[in-house]
Amino acid sequence: MTAPATGRRVGDGLAVGPDLTGAAEVATAQALGALEGAPADLVVFFVCPGATTQVAAAEVEAAGLRVMELAGAVAAIGATAHGVIADARGVEGEPAVAVWAASMPGTRVRAVAPVAERRPGAGPDGADAMTVRGLRTPDDDDTAAILLADPYEFPISGVLDRINQTRPGFPVIGGMASAPGGPGVNRLFVDGRVHPGGAVGVLLGGGTAPRIVVSQGCRPIGPPMVVTRAEHNRIGELAGRSAAQRLREIVAALPPDEQQQALRGLHIGVAVDEHADELGRGDFLVRPVLAVNAEEGSVVAGDVVDVGTTVRFQVRDAAGAAQNLYELLGPVRRSGPVTGALLFSCNGRGAGMFGDPDHDVRAVLTGLDPRCAAADPASGGSGAPGPRVAGFFAAGEIGPIGGRNHLHGFTASLLVV
Repeated sequence: MTAPATGRRVGDGLAVGPDLTGAAEVATAQALGALEGAPADLVVFFVCPGATTQVAAAEVEAAGLRVMELAGAVAAIGATAHGVIADARGVEGEPAVAVWAASMPGTRVRAVAPVAERRPGAGPDGADAMTVRGLRTPDDDDTAAILLADPYEFPISGVLDRINQTRPGFPVIGGMASAPGGPGVNRLFVDGRVHPGGAVGVLLGGGTAPRIVVSQGCRPIGPPMVVTRAEHNRIGELAGRSAAQRLREIVAALPPDEQQQALRGLHIGVAVDEHADELGRGDFLVRPVLAVNAEEGSVVAGDVVDVGTTVRFQVRDAAGAAQNLYELLGPVRRSGPVTGALLFSCNGRGAGMFGDPDHDVRAVLTGLDPRCAAADPASGGSGAPGPRVAGFFAAGEIGPIGGRNHLHGFTASLLVV
């Protein structure tokens, strides 16, 4: 592998099989081998126990501990997953381990392990309150954070709001652990330790700032409109008329074959900067449409929408999601050399959306380096040209839209180095 001018080297590894400790050893060796002897500054890894947790929790923990033991990295973090991504492949529902390793001279890497504590009765009106300890404040020269969290036991939205307030514009990228089985199943890993909940992450400082991509996977339909009547997440009027009637007109104007797609994958984009001269795809925070009440003429969104906000209806389908991802990768490719990327893809994408668990990783590889389009997919990251990409299928993806960090669904979020 040829290192870019920055001296950065990135490797990825993937191993599949019920012997997770053995898989951890193989995947880690593959990832570190691509560094060609350079020290690993950061290792990020993911462990899938299988579709129905075929592999016991103790074996999952042993696999994660083995990755960290072998990595010898300045910082190593990991999480359990519904599926993993590496070696130009996505693997869903099978026991597997994916490892991403990076040598990044000039970049400072610091691990964090925030813990959430519930305080009974300490919130408003006697409700329980959550306190987060160990959330290190970014330094002035920190450029990004990677965060992996448990979706059941960590108040991720509140933490992201806090970061947005204290360090406006500071990007956080990552995802929610997604092992099957509900609360108590996920494991998080950091610097030789196993956590049954909470969150783990790293702060990246100094050096060249990583590039961030958040593909929300939607295409807009109809025009942008201002919300003229709303209560919480119930939108009553758009541009002075019934929101439901506006929606009916927009869908009716679509070609017949797209009308059913719109009804099946209907979302709404909320503008993140009302002062922007033009509003493109990346200027809307996409949220699902939960219901349409024809009787009262309202549209119920998956988030609070204020009066005066500009919104635009969106459709999420495989074609639109693929197109959106390709469009966003072009500027990143043209902005400078790409060595590797961490990919956080929703567990609703993969085979469920595209019919192919490899879709997102192959799209990322091709979008970042067109040479990968001609490479044999079977050769994967170990033999194909281009950047090394690894990641996992998450239960929620973290990334910035319009300069503010959010928790997303059905997105593909990327950290590119």
